[in-house]
Amino acid sequence: MSSSSADVAAKASGSAPLLGLLLLCSFLWATAYLLMKVLGTDFAPLPLAAIRGVMGGGLLALWLLARGRSILPRGREWRDWMVLGVLQGIIPNTLTAYALADTEAGLAALIAASSPLMVAVLAHLIFPDQRLTGRRGAGVLVGFAGMAILLGPAAFADSPAGLFGPLAMAATAASYAFGVIYVRSIPSPQPVRLALGQQAFSGLPSMAVVLAVTGPSAFAAAPAHGLELLAFGIFSTAVPIALYMQILRLAGPTLGSMNAYLTPVWTVLLGVLVLHETVGPREILGGLVVLGGIAIASSANRRRGAA
Repeated sequence: MSSSSADVAAKASGSAPLLGLLLLCSFLWATAYLLMKVLGTDFAPLPLAAIRGVMGGGLLALWLLARGRSILPRGREWRDWMVLGVLQGIIPNTLTAYALADTEAGLAALIAASSPLMVAVLAHLIFPDQRLTGRRGAGVLVGFAGMAILLGPAAFADSPAGLFGPLAMAATAASYAFGVIYVRSIPSPQPVRLALGQQAFSGLPSMAVVLAVTGPSAFAAAPAHGLELLAFGIFSTAVPIALYMQILRLAGPTLGSMNAYLTPVWTVLLGVLVLHETVGPREILGGLVVLGGIAIASSANRRRGAA
């Protein structure tokens, strides 16, 4: 067998396990929306964000310790972990919990999926080699047209309060985007340690604030939701993060970015099947346009990278 044939065979043999990891990772991340919506009936947004950060960070710390690796921040990691704890932990987790109080999980996930579009705009403004031209610029415009479909009708609803949840999810997507841009400034980033720091510096400060302001009563409902909280911390937070890091290690960010397409699809399906949510033509059309815009912009990035 020639070397080129061997390479093709190796890629084909490895594609199925990678696809399985990607489907499992995106599915587990989708369950976070459902569990946050269920738990949000008895927990305020910030306590729920604190629980997620503490449980996710604790489980990742145990995973690293079991492999003989340090879990303490070193050097500039103090700053990196604090910034990511705010941008990719405290802000998005709190806003998502707030939004899900009166926004369907599927719609929330579709709006959050616009984060790669915001990353593209920020990169255009900050990095000279990331200009929005040609196919990439067109993809971003298409994606934001989908956002207008998802958010526009809500702005003209009978009750202005109906807009708060979708706007909170748009702010969540923006916060994630700023976090992604920040990661690019980190020299030689270590994804697993960044994930640990993000969770720890999200959960611990949130927990401290909740205990100082509200006290332990903010977590009074925890015993009644033990199984849901366990699933939330393990299967909706720690496990998908570990899977995502494995995908990045094996296949790089191009395949990893497919989570942006799959997670909202899983969330919509689970919302309909488990929470009996309804999906109207606006959500379907807007979601498809958003994901289509991301696909166009991403394909332009891949073409430029190959060139």
